[in-house]
Amino acid sequence: MRALPEVPASLRGTLDSIRAAPVAPSEIWAARQWLNDMEPRLARYLPNPVRRRELLGRVHHEARLAGLAPELVLAVIQVESAFKPKAVSSAGAVGLMQIMPFWIRELGLPADDLKDPHRNLRYGCTILAHYLAVEGGDLTRALARYNGSLGKTWYPERVMRALNRHWSTASRAPLHTTAER
Repeated sequence: MRALPEVPASLRGTLDSIRAAPVAPSEIWAARQWLNDMEPRLARYLPNPVRRRELLGRVHHEARLAGLAPELVLAVIQVESAFKPKAVSSAGAVGLMQIMPFWIRELGLPADDLKDPHRNLRYGCTILAHYLAVEGGDLTRALARYNGSLGKTWYPERVMRALNRHWSTASRAPLHTTAER
């Protein structure tokens, strides 16, 4: 049995600092535009339009609370679970953002279900935001920490490829290529 990784004391502070702020009308409009842009991109993973719209709304909300780009969260989910909320890795990571169960002790309540997409997104966004803070905004190192591969770049490279190919609003990248299926 492997020992659990050391969790920095500042993690609780990161969680406590995530608060809902009043939303300006311009932010609501931008969120709707983002949702409309992302919906067709997510269709290959979630064919049900109601579930797709609900997940996108939740991703946008949780990413905003954590100070993350929602497109980055979508890229992490694509790499981690291919949008399967009940996914469990061989290491025991659970859900959309592949959260290790020990995080429940650090961030939540014993009754938290990591297969619940809403709860999983809250954990994943909080953890990623924390690692970004720990790494002084260095996204490569934060993503490597998130994956447990600090010092290696293969995981951050996969996430950034997914971000650039599928989720980046700046590049208007194609939704998919045949080689990626």
